[in-house]
Amino acid sequence: MIPFVRAFDFAHGRLDQVSPLIQRVIANNPGPFTFTGTGTYVVGRPEAGAAVAVIDPGPLDQAHLDALLEAVEGRTVSHVLVTHTHRDHAPLARPFAERTGATILAARPPARETHASSALDEEEDTVFAPDFVLTGGEVVEGDGWTMEALFTPGHASNHMAFALREEQALFSGDHVMGWATTVVAPPDGNMRDYMTSLDAVIARDFATLWPTHGAPVTEPGPFLAAYRAHRLEREAQVLARLEAGDRTAAEMVPMLYAAVDRRLWPAASLSVLAHLIKLAEDGAAKVSGQPGLAAEFSPI
Repeated sequence: MIPFVRAFDFAHGRLDQVSPLIQRVIANNPGPFTFTGTGTYVVGRPEAGAAVAVIDPGPLDQAHLDALLEAVEGRTVSHVLVTHTHRDHAPLARPFAERTGATILAARPPARETHASSALDEEEDTVFAPDFVLTGGEVVEGDGWTMEALFTPGHASNHMAFALREEQALFSGDHVMGWATTVVAPPDGNMRDYMTSLDAVIARDFATLWPTHGAPVTEPGPFLAAYRAHRLEREAQVLARLEAGDRTAAEMVPMLYAAVDRRLWPAASLSVLAHLIKLAEDGAAKVSGQPGLAAEFSPI
């Protein structure tokens, strides 16, 4: 079982000092995909005059913009870092940067034809464009903090996590969340990429993970091991459903996700599809026609 953490102290719009170098403000956009809302992080020293970075400004929401501007008042925002271009993470980046003079850094947005399915409450911010395109490995610095970009595709093809070296912490965006497993939604999401990225995060042995939604993961080792094991177990379950006669992702969801909120079933169908595509690539299944929710798969 994954040791999820779903209870934590927060209030929408409140600035919380959550570690020596990290503050957090949570937007009032709770939902089945965003949990309590988008957590925007301010990284750097809290005193006046310090240069800070802001991670995932969040959705277009005036109250959240006002809360963020109040949070950084008296400090310089040098960088706005965006983990990926889903609309609960990226749209406020440009308005916030224009008000603060910051530079926006993110991976290149995906091609329009690979945008996430409208079955998700995580549609793309189709107008987002960073000032500087990250590819992974870049390092940015401020007053007492050093941030490294870690390319983690899978949930989204342009997903970038950010490692805070001084605290051995990772801002994991939606790649790893403490309250739920991550949706991997084709065509932009890719299960093989996701598992490779997950292994890369595990190898770094971070002390803390700070997801954009929910509480931090303070014991990443066992948590990530359980997260990985769950994905492998789900893949085995999908293969078992194929062998039992199911042919589409939609047929499998009621059995595999019986205990999950039905509002999440469309997203679950996409994650099952991601597993089916990976099984077909691995030679454990075959697909009739173009892979998609309507496609029929069968075991080899």
